[in-house]
Amino acid sequence: MATGIDYGMGLTNIDKKTGIRYGVIHQNEVLQAWCDSSEPNYGSVIEPGDFDEPIGFILDDGEYQATSDDYGDIFVIRSPYYAKCQFCSPCAPGAGYLINSGDVKAYCFGHDWFEGGVAPYKVYSVATGEEVPA
Repeated sequence: MATGIDYGMGLTNIDKKTGIRYGVIHQNEVLQAWCDSSEPNYGSVIEPGDFDEPIGFILDDGEYQATSDDYGDIFVIRSPYYAKCQFCSPCAPGAGYLINSGDVKAYCFGHDWFEGGVAPYKVYSVATGEEVPA
């Protein structure tokens, strides 16, 4: 039985091919790696000379796909790794909040995204289901 309530009723914030939920983590947990890897998302084409603020940041490097909102929350929507956590609801229906352990599988960042090289959660390989050591 999953910890927490899935306010998305199983239909939102989930990779329908794998059944793995999108993981949510605050940018402060991975700030340096996020700043080094993500790019601004302006939500539309910006013409030269425009100085609009980004609406968030995005990452799509072939290994990870993630996006952040203006509250500083990062949604990990594709990754070679997952963590077992609690539902994030009602803030992000159906997604998993990576910092709180539980039994909901949600995409996550690997150990190398964290200072000291150790994630604050157990990291599992999507390909094998085995725990990935720090």
